[in-house]
Amino acid sequence: MKTLSDAFEHTLQDIYYAENALVKALPKVQAAASGKKLKDAIAEHLEETKGQVKTLEKVFKSIGKKASGEKCDAIEGLIKETDGIIEEATGVAKNAALIAAAQAVEHYEIARYGTLREWAKVLGHTEAHDLLSGILDQEKAANSKLTNLAVSSVNAE
Repeated sequence: MKTLSDAFEHTLQDIYYAENALVKALPKVQAAASGKKLKDAIAEHLEETKGQVKTLEKVFKSIGKKASGEKCDAIEGLIKETDGIIEEATGVAKNAALIAAAQAVEHYEIARYGTLREWAKVLGHTEAHDLLSGILDQEKAANSKLTNLAVSSVNAE
C-alpha cells in the first residue's frame, strides 16, 4: 500500500471478508446463547450483517472495483475468542461473555467503518461515503442495543 486509495481498497476488502465471516459465525453464537432477547438480538444482527455485505458490494461498485475479501486476522481472532467462550462458559457467565465478545466485534467494525467513511470522503467517493456512513450508524446502534441488553437484564442474572 502506497497511497490512501490503496489503503482504502485494502481495508474495504478486509471488512468485506470480516462481514462474510460473521454471517457464517453468528448462527453458532445464536445457538449458544440462552434467552429470547439475546437470541433475537443476534438473529436481528445476522440479518443486518447480510444487508451490510450487500451494501459493501455497492461500495466496491461505486469505486469501480469488484467486491473481494482479504483475510482479516482481527475478525478471525475475535471469532476464535467467541468459539472459546461457547466451549468454556456456562451459566450466567455465558450470555454476559457472549455479549462482551459481540461488542468487541462491534467496536472493531465501528473503528473500520469510521476510518473507511473518512477516507472515502477525502478520496471524493461520495456514494461510498454515504453507504459507509449508513453501515457505521447500524454498527453503533447494534453496540448500543447490546449494552442496553447487558445492563437491563443479562448482567443482572
